[in-house]
Amino acid sequence: QVHLVESGGGLVQPGGSLRLSCAASGFALGTYGLGWFRQAPGKEREGLSYRGPGGVRVYYADSVKGRFTISKDNAKNTVYLQMSSLKPEDTAVYYCARWGPTGRRWNDPLDYDYWGQGTQVTVSS
Repeated sequence: QVHLVESGGGLVQPGGSLRLSCAASGFALGTYGLGWFRQAPGKEREGLSYRGPGGVRVYYADSVKGRFTISKDNAKNTVYLQMSSLKPEDTAVYYCARWGPTGRRWNDPLDYDYWGQGTQVTVSS
């Protein structure tokens, strides 16, 4: 059974850093792409980053490019999102998701088939 579990969220001051983890089970990350999304209250779910199974295809949203980095540890079957220079507008619930078999656009939530429960990130002084 496929499971994705995010962790690492919390409260951080503006300009600070956090590393989110997404532990996968029931499938091998080496054969699936994985994306990170976030959703703030009253807003649509936003695609932040995607990493393909081979690590060749890596994408970032303009809103986080240069500040966030996606990485993967196949041995731990875990994907990470390193976030730095955090801003109050980064406050949201962050989700990881597995790229679906018919996916076409990396930042479209509808192209992902399994989701984690989310982890809250709050950027505030």
